[in-house]
Parts: sequence; C-alpha cells; structure tokens
Amino acid sequence: MKHNTTLKRISQILDMSISTVSRALKDHPDISEKTKKKVLELATALEYEPNTNAINLRTNNSRVFGLIVPYVSHYFYDTFISSVEEECRKNGYSLMILQSWDDPETELNNLKLCRQNRVTGVFACISPSTTDIKAFLKLEELDIPLIFFDKVPDFEACNKVCLADKQAAKIAADVIIRKQKKKALGLFGNAQMSITKKRLDTFIDAFDPNISKTELVKDFALSSDEAYDKTIAYLTAKNIPDTIFCMSDEILIGVMKAVQKLQLKMPENISVITISNGIIPKMYYPEITYAETSGFKLGKLAFTRMMACLSGSTFMQELTVESLLVEGGSI
Repeated sequence: MKHNTTLKRISQILDMSISTVSRALKDHPDISEKTKKKVLELATALEYEPNTNAINLRTNNSRVFGLIVPYVSHYFYDTFISSVEEECRKNGYSLMILQSWDDPETELNNLKLCRQNRVTGVFACISPSTTDIKAFLKLEELDIPLIFFDKVPDFEACNKVCLADKQAAKIAADVIIRKQKKKALGLFGNAQMSITKKRLDTFIDAFDPNISKTELVKDFALSSDEAYDKTIAYLTAKNIPDTIFCMSDEILIGVMKAVQKLQLKMPENISVITISNGIIPKMYYPEITYAETSGFKLGKLAFTRMMACLSGSTFMQELTVESLLVEGGSI
C-alpha cells in the first residue's frame, strides 16, 4: 500500500525539522543549497505533493474558480465552460463546475460550496426564477470577485458579461426583410426569460409595416420537442410561412427535425435562420444561416474581466460580445 508522503515523513527520513523541509521546498534563502538539493531529491522520489487544502486555509487563496451554470451538457454552456477552463489552465488556475439545474435553491447550495472551498472568484449564470441576488453579492463582501454571464440580474452594481441579444435578433430580422420574404414564423423560448424578451421585442420592432412587407407570426416553444410539434402544425396548415426564425439552437433542432420529416428543401421550399453558438447550424446541409452568439468568446471576455477584478479593478462593468452574421445556404 502506497503511503501519502507528508512533510513529516520527509523530515523523519532526513532527520530535519518540518519547518526546514518546508522552507527548502519553497526555495527559502536561509536554507543551504546542499539541504535544498537533499530535500528536493527525496520529495521527488517519494512523489510528494503539497496539501492544497492546508495551503488554502493558510493563504485564503485556492487558485480555483467556481463556475455556476444551469447545465453542463448544453449547446451554449459547454463552449463557455471550455473557454474559461482553457484560460484557467493557461494562467495556473483550476475550475470547479457546479450545475444549478435552473433551481434557485441549488444555486444557494452551490454558492455555499464556493465559500467553503475558498474559491478565488465565481462565474455565475442565474436561473430565470432567481429574483433575490443578495447571496451572490455577499461574495463581494468576502473579497471574492463575481462575474455574472449570459442570464444576468437587472441589478446595476455588479459585473456582467452578456451576449448582444438585441443585435443578433436585428441581424436575423434584417436578412429576412432583405430577402423580401412574404411570411415569417418567429419561434421563441420561455417568454419569462429576459433573453427571450430582448430578442422578441427587437425582432418584432424590425418588422415595422412602414419598412417591411413581411407578415410576421410569433409563437413560443419551451423545448425542441415543442418546437417540432409547432413547426409541423404551421407547415401543414393553410397559408404556411416561407421562413422560420429560431431564437436558439434548442428551437432550431426541433424545427429542422420537422423540416426533414416533411421532406422540405432549403431554401427552395422553406427558409430557416437562427441565433446560434455556431455548432448546430453546421450539422445540416445546406448549413443554416445564423446570427452568432458565441459562448466561447463570452468565456474569454468573462475570464478577462475576472483577472481585471483580481488585479484591483473595483468599478462594475457590463461588457458585451458583439454578434455577427454567418451565412449558410438556408435562406
């Protein structure tokens, strides 16, 4: 059975005090090079690893970030997580990922875990039903920087990194208008979510009768399955739309399942455009035209803001990742 090597064991073997061994491993100037060499060689041979929990307690710095996210296996959040994790690795940090399942009570438990583990900072995406963010703001009182991302609170005095939801919706609407489509179906997500409200309001406003002759029909789908059912209903009724706008990748999956089920060709029989992270649209042929909302870019921006906070930045900022049009052959 392999023993866990400790400072005590090294000190016993070398007949040195624990403090001497500890200072030698830290390359302390009051320890001779000969002693340092002995200690380091034995520590290497015994595969000694420092007790990070003990170090965290002494220094109050874990070099671990907490990341609270609704779901790990999600078309958007997986790329955000990957982006933040990559930056953590480059800069000597680790990442503790905690799923909330969009449940406020689970969020509170996750925040408790972050405090107990003395994390260096927290990235948080709140659930749609979270209205009280006092527990989040308490982190700042403990000198733990907090960066909200994607689903962020309305509260002004906090750091937020967001997607350009309004810009993305306007980009998609402008394409439909420019292509002079006759009737567009806009499928949106949960009407209670701020992200839906932003995209919906901007999309509708773009179809001003004084600017556009496109007839607009809007509806809501809370899942891919519901998006599939509603798309089937609209595409098998009278006066069917010639274009479908999908608010998200989740809705796009349901819409495309329906389009394939009905054996419709894009863009000859139906046009499709979406707001997307960029992965799902490339899975179809022709590729789906989309307004990009990049989780990867958002992760980079969130990490940059976190490092600024750790470097002493005290003012609160709301930063945005700009959207851009990526053209496929679906419209």
